Amino acid sequence: MFRKLGLAAAFVALCIGAFVIGDAGNAAAQSQSGVKPTPTPSQTPPPIIDDEVLKIDADVVNVLFTAQDRNRRLLTSLTKNDIKLLEDGVPQELTTFTRQVDLPLSLSILIDVSVSQQRTLPDEKDAAISFLESVVRPSKDEVAVLSFTGETTLEQDMTSNLTRLRRSIENVKFVPPSGYVGGGVVVGGQVPGTPPISGRNQAIQGSTAIWDAIWVTSREVLGVAPERTRRAIILLTDGQNTSGQKRLDDAVDAAVRSEAIIYSIGIGDNFYGGVDKGTLNKVSERTGGRAFFPRDEGELRQAFKQIEEEMRSQYLVAYEPTNQNRDGSFRKIEIQIVNEQLKNDKIKLTHRQGYFAKNSDKN
Repeated sequence: MFRKLGLAAAFVALCIGAFVIGDAGNAAAQSQSGVKPTPTPSQTPPPIIDDEVLKIDADVVNVLFTAQDRNRRLLTSLTKNDIKLLEDGVPQELTTFTRQVDLPLSLSILIDVSVSQQRTLPDEKDAAISFLESVVRPSKDEVAVLSFTGETTLEQDMTSNLTRLRRSIENVKFVPPSGYVGGGVVVGGQVPGTPPISGRNQAIQGSTAIWDAIWVTSREVLGVAPERTRRAIILLTDGQNTSGQKRLDDAVDAAVRSEAIIYSIGIGDNFYGGVDKGTLNKVSERTGGRAFFPRDEGELRQAFKQIEEEMRSQYLVAYEPTNQNRDGSFRKIEIQIVNEQLKNDKIKLTHRQGYFAKNSDKN
């Protein structure tokens, strides 16, 4: 499912090389200047940790979360006493509560280049380049660029070199599938690189394996990123998965295991059915991210800006789970507001929905 243009040695370099820390969740954080939250937190704001990542034991769980008011303004002054955390419905004692604003980022920009993206791709590329130029700090952050249709192509492995990243995005292009004659028609039935489609001999519009792309990116790119980073996938697609070996659940599980969150930017062409908002909301929310649905180039750039703000405006909480069984099971995480004033203001918390416990037979 994963191919790299050029020699196979480039894939080995990817595995050796390098959004979320250790057991942390994913995404970076930046305070939002000039915006004062309406709610009044119960105590003074938590300390800000700029560069250092907490050194914790393997049995301690880290969770990153963001908080927004009813107007979607980011809140940066919550305290430990404003929330409670539950694992599988059982309250947990927090050992750490801080704001994280300056941790290194490990990002993968995943771009859909299938037929349905042909007319929107130029705007996507321009916005992605602007995002990189405003976010990436060459001394700290690394980014990979991948494109996908029926299979996934590594355009640029992890690097902090903005020139290489800019060039790799500029080189991403729509490649017509075999038999493509315009207007989205493919003649001849099967598109090379996709699994056989039994009983389907009529013309098709190409293939899009979104879940395969997320799965391989999570495992082979972000899964080998340095531990002391926040990991995230920025997914540009219409959410219309039409081929591949993996399911949505497989993609989410792979992202959770690699401690990566998914920010989806839903862009599509109404000629091909538009955007599947429900699916993109689901895959993002289950990993602690968010989905955006821009209607024009201006809103597209605004979506990237909001992603940047969220990555710089997060809280880190840590706890030692009361359930210390190393059985590899999935543990559900829920963070709730307990401050009555904040509850009345309908504060929305965004975080990953859980994690996989370690297995006793693994280190």
